[in-house]
Amino acid sequence: MKDTIANAISNEIKFDKLDVEGSESKYTVNIISDEFIGKTIIQRHKMIYAVLDQYIKTGEIHALTIKAMTLDESKI
Repeated sequence: MKDTIANAISNEIKFDKLDVEGSESKYTVNIISDEFIGKTIIQRHKMIYAVLDQYIKTGEIHALTIKAMTLDESKI
């Protein structure tokens, strides 16, 4: 499922770094992307949730932790 999540995000969001961890329907997504520039944390999370919506609805993803930063924010 980690690969499925990574592939789904890769198809929709350009990123500098993506890491997906977890198992048993509980996952953490760490993503660094300049597509988040000017977006609030909630807007960033909505972008990820929109990409993964089908897996959330089926229960394949039950719990999702998202850490979404821009490239500049990741260097702090």
